[in-house]
Amino acid sequence: MDSTPRGSLTRASRFPIAVLKETPSDAEIVSHQLMLRAGLIRRAASGVYTWLPMGMRVLNKVQEIVRSSMNRHGAMEVLMPVLNPGELWRHSGRWDDYGPDLMRLTDRHGREFCLGPTHEEIITDTLRQELHSHAQLPCNFYQIQTKFRDEVRPRFGVMRGREFIMKDAYSFHTSQECMDEGYQAMHDAYCEIFDRLGIDYIAVRADSGNIGGSLSHEFQMLAESGEDVIVCSDTSDYAANLEFAEALPPELPAGDGSESLERVATPGCTTIDDVCTHLNVPPERTIKILALAGSDDAPAVAVALRGDHSLAELKLARLNLGVAQPVQLLEGEALAGLGLVPGSIAPFDLPIPLVVDRDAAALSDFVCGAGAPDMHCTGVNWARDVGEIQVHDLRNVCEGEPSPDGSGKLVFRRGIEVGHIFQLGTKYSDALGLRVLGADGKPITPLMGCYGLGVTRVVAAAIEQNHDEQGIVWPQPMAPFHVVVVLLNPAGRRALTECAEALGQSLAEAGCEVLLEDTEERAGAKFASTELLGIPHRLVVSERNVEAGEIEYRSRSAEQSEQWPIQEAAQRLLRRLRT
Repeated sequence: MDSTPRGSLTRASRFPIAVLKETPSDAEIVSHQLMLRAGLIRRAASGVYTWLPMGMRVLNKVQEIVRSSMNRHGAMEVLMPVLNPGELWRHSGRWDDYGPDLMRLTDRHGREFCLGPTHEEIITDTLRQELHSHAQLPCNFYQIQTKFRDEVRPRFGVMRGREFIMKDAYSFHTSQECMDEGYQAMHDAYCEIFDRLGIDYIAVRADSGNIGGSLSHEFQMLAESGEDVIVCSDTSDYAANLEFAEALPPELPAGDGSESLERVATPGCTTIDDVCTHLNVPPERTIKILALAGSDDAPAVAVALRGDHSLAELKLARLNLGVAQPVQLLEGEALAGLGLVPGSIAPFDLPIPLVVDRDAAALSDFVCGAGAPDMHCTGVNWARDVGEIQVHDLRNVCEGEPSPDGSGKLVFRRGIEVGHIFQLGTKYSDALGLRVLGADGKPITPLMGCYGLGVTRVVAAAIEQNHDEQGIVWPQPMAPFHVVVVLLNPAGRRALTECAEALGQSLAEAGCEVLLEDTEERAGAKFASTELLGIPHRLVVSERNVEAGEIEYRSRSAEQSEQWPIQEAAQRLLRRLRT
């Protein structure tokens, strides 16, 4: 609990607690289910939600912690427009590059705009008018604002919506050394934010995506339901997003091989598993060829992987080979038009460029497609049978492999991305013409960093990480109230009501945010709703307890209740809150 007294007493009888007994049928994951059931949000449209009073209390807690940490680390708050002029996005090149996720509109005068999913263009254009000298740098500006992305399939409630609240910050620097210092300051700020929120997270190296830049880290909240796979060393602090993690090169290059190439019949075998079973070979001795669609007028591209490995699409995208994004496997007529046979593509005599993963390139005497139906080749060797090949790291790493930092082995964990920080270089300052005078009086182009944190997503991710069969189990800093005082059967029992009110008021005056459950609901319903809401501490005022001079206390995460003397209840609870 914050040491500054700012308590309050809220009566449940005057506060809309809109809990639902049944789980809505369209709620797919735990956080979505519980946010609807606990009355935090209500659906307005696909991927668009109204935040109700209980949800706003949580959301405001998160924003308060984010704001105070950003201020403490030197960032200054601004508020930029939701409506972004299309011409700025055309200058940066992202009007087309961002794709269909960008929500576009045209005003009555025919001018193009978009609803901002992020604000690199706006902040750079604004500071182009405000920054003139190196003496004004470094500087860092942030906002907490609603963003829009036209998700093709909004899902999981506020976890992947079309409208969401994000904290985005942008820093400007005169040198790489200055940029590194600013980036580390934001890395530290994010760690502080997630530590203060009381959640389990990890920072990992990641791909920069359509934001651009050379260095980025994701902040992942660890949860079994997470969409992202996080790769970690079991003995060091190495951590990376699965598709970013580098696979160590094979210890030995491909040998000359000792077998001769043979074509063998494999009737009905169109998958690696089929081929391995039929020929009695392990998948790590096989090669699979993926034919991928090209982008624009670029030709299709063939990718060779070991049979037991999977393609890392982000690694492939960074090679700029002209592969369509997102990656599209050629099938049916598109494959037949190239003379390629599904399930049996051969690496030789290909009509399209071939790129080979490093581990696949290290094989000799391997099995692969023969370029004909129901046929495969054995004893294949690259140099002898295929010739010169282009080799890159193209695969996802596997659990149990050596860690890329040389320490320990890789383990996989699941996470939910809640923050992402980037070093952008001069991508936007160049495109939008931001220049300042350097120390020598000559114009320089500032380096930029950008730093995003999903405020609404943090709320959902925290629930994914902290819940049980009864409902939400909030980390104390995020809880809508610190404590609920449950008054049982208050009708006609004035002394009982006065006891509960006095207890609640004394806690509020000491800085607690107190919910007084004074409704006429049955005891079972009151307990069920307060457990669903996840309020960390519960005090029960009942006729039997009060007659015995006691108050019943129970922590939301505990299985058993405790009996406290009435006169000691407030001080005991305050001690619990401060630990």
